[in-house]
Amino acid sequence: MPFLTSLRSLSLRFSLPPKKSLHPLALSPAASAMELQPPCFLVICGKSSKEKELARCLKDNHALKLPGVPELSILLHSESEEPVEEGCFRISSFFDSLATARLGRLLIWSPRLPSTHDIVSQNFCELPIGAACVADVQFKGRGRLNNVWQSPRGCLTFSFTIQMDDGRVVPLVQYVVSLAVTEAIKDVCHKNGIPYLDVRIKWPNDLYLNGLKVGGILCTSTYTSKKFNVSAGIGLNIDNEKPTTCLNEVLQKLTSVAYRLQKEDVLAAFFNKFEKFFDLLINEGFQPLEKLYYATWLHSGQRVIVQEKDGEQFVEKPVTIQGLTSSGYLLAVGEDSQLCELHPDGNSFDYFKGLVRRKLT
Repeated sequence: MPFLTSLRSLSLRFSLPPKKSLHPLALSPAASAMELQPPCFLVICGKSSKEKELARCLKDNHALKLPGVPELSILLHSESEEPVEEGCFRISSFFDSLATARLGRLLIWSPRLPSTHDIVSQNFCELPIGAACVADVQFKGRGRLNNVWQSPRGCLTFSFTIQMDDGRVVPLVQYVVSLAVTEAIKDVCHKNGIPYLDVRIKWPNDLYLNGLKVGGILCTSTYTSKKFNVSAGIGLNIDNEKPTTCLNEVLQKLTSVAYRLQKEDVLAAFFNKFEKFFDLLINEGFQPLEKLYYATWLHSGQRVIVQEKDGEQFVEKPVTIQGLTSSGYLLAVGEDSQLCELHPDGNSFDYFKGLVRRKLT
């Protein structure tokens, strides 16, 4: 995920829950690594009485664990005060905008976590499908090839759970998540009468705006009891200008309106959109979403160079990207009109600098 910065460059503020209130505590950026790791706590909440009761059961049963955090404090939303500090996620605002039947209705919030993805993936069987975790600051987020990403305040950093039966569709989930993020941003802009932000998808799991990375997606899965348990993690730079750019920075250059995108609105809009897209994927496959996906990604007609081994040498050959194959890899055509499937070689940080061609019959 892309919301990158050095932890030592931040003056972090977060909340701790003695009894029934949340008080801010300031940390010096010069603090040691150990001093920058205060106790973690979670606030669990639900949209309806059903999810609120489930939240209470999770707390009472001490059901949630976090590897490496022996003392994980858990509060119900009703036992805590809504944070008023700037940049803190506002749970009530999120639920006011959420209109889903399943996704996001049980929410876990924390001011500071190692990783939201670890919360949902390590507690998958304890949580209802569609449960989400959001953190104001994330300091050990997970990226591709086990990269660790820092997420400062201003990033929307969240993870959630879904479950699938068909393993052939699982690789396509990350594309649907990416598309839902871009469409959610459009919906929020339209709703508030502000200029459209043209966030685009870089295959397979990055989000770009004006040529700079503003977001990323990580999906992992396990197979248990004939089901694929998928944990999806998303990071989006909404209100943090460094280290690259953020949505609000670009927005302020486009309009004189003082409105700024809020994390809660974008997250609710994402779940509202993704739930519809996910149902399409499960019931009809990726085809109903292909046209919109190709209109949003950066690669239609893109010419790239792939390497093929010819004896003891590697030969570079140009190909043109056409779309996606049924397995979720890149479909391309060579100068010989031969269709091929492009796979990353697993060694390059940039997918497009390490592509391997597999010819299709």
